[in-house]
Amino acid sequence: MIRKLVGQTDSANRDRPRHRLIQRKNSAMKTLNVAGIGIAGIAVVIAVAAHGQQNTAASNNEPEAETVVDAHGNLHVPDAYRTTYQALGSWAVAADHGKGSKELHVVYASPGTIAAYRESGHFPDGAVLVKEVFDAATGKMATGTVSRAEKLKGWFVMMKDSKGRYADNKLWGDGWGWSWFDAANPAKTTSTDYRTDCQPCHVPARNSDWVYVVGYPPLRR
Repeated sequence: MIRKLVGQTDSANRDRPRHRLIQRKNSAMKTLNVAGIGIAGIAVVIAVAAHGQQNTAASNNEPEAETVVDAHGNLHVPDAYRTTYQALGSWAVAADHGKGSKELHVVYASPGTIAAYRESGHFPDGAVLVKEVFDAATGKMATGTVSRAEKLKGWFVMMKDSKGRYADNKLWGDGWGWSWFDAANPAKTTSTDYRTDCQPCHVPARNSDWVYVVGYPPLRR
């Protein structure tokens, strides 16, 4: 009986190191699992924060107009404005004789411009407006005499500048950059001085920052 007890004690003593080793391994595994969960959690937090920053940038009211003007203040018609800009409104210029219109104007605003204007009542610095000018074709349709856009004549581009960044450029002044572009060349303006080439048509809109905001329903607050 004594031998049996001694044998059991010896066996228990031999098993203790192994049990301790197993306990250490289990403890180490738990630590690794906790660390892994912690790292994963941190990764999720970082991803969520990054996503939030991206969403904030995407919802920012500042227009993305960096590609519209170069370092010297030379404007050009922005690429892909029909898909990246917001529709602002349109105008029909009546025909000199007879029914219908002789021109149709379709106006777009750079991203964020509408929301910023509706919030503050002012165009934000950097806002870009692009007006397409079409020759119109007029004819009879089921709904009556109708005018439609036919041939693109060119674009008129304005960019809001409240800081006077291009004081030496004659196409900048009164809070805007101004330029007309023929349809054949959207990269180079034919305008030379905004005071004589562009602004005269906008004089009646002087009190609304030189823009005929009455014709743009999305700006109504």
